[in-house]
Amino acid sequence: MCSTRPGLAALIKGRDAVISAVRFSASDPKLLIEAVRESGVKRYFVVGGAGSLEVAPGVKLVGTPEFPAAYKAEATKGGEFLELLRREKELEWTFLSPSAVVGPGERTGKFRLGKDRLLTTDKGSSISWEDYAIAAVDELEKPAHIRQRFTVGY
Repeated sequence: MCSTRPGLAALIKGRDAVISAVRFSASDPKLLIEAVRESGVKRYFVVGGAGSLEVAPGVKLVGTPEFPAAYKAEATKGGEFLELLRREKELEWTFLSPSAVVGPGERTGKFRLGKDRLLTTDKGSSISWEDYAIAAVDELEKPAHIRQRFTVGY
């Protein structure tokens, strides 16, 4: 990744959309948002995490005792990125949070969409990489969550 805002803006200029799938703890969200804005690209799609999803009113998954300590710093930074985007008025951003567990599986095309609450069933919270990809591409092709976070799960 280019480490300067002008350099990054020049690399992405003229694109239909920018997809950001970076480690939150290893990136600068302000730099990324400013570079997309400066590039003139309006559509900014951020691949997020599940940690910032609510499990109860006012309680985020990252704040629960069951949340793995190894992922806590990354999840916290992801939530901070989302909060910066929520203040963004110029870009047509979307932040996609997966279920708690994402893994290999099959492409079923049968999943639920949600907003800020972790989607769960009696089997837990999960989505296959294949169906997660479908949800992402669907959103890019036919935007339904402009200036919103959404989640996907079974």
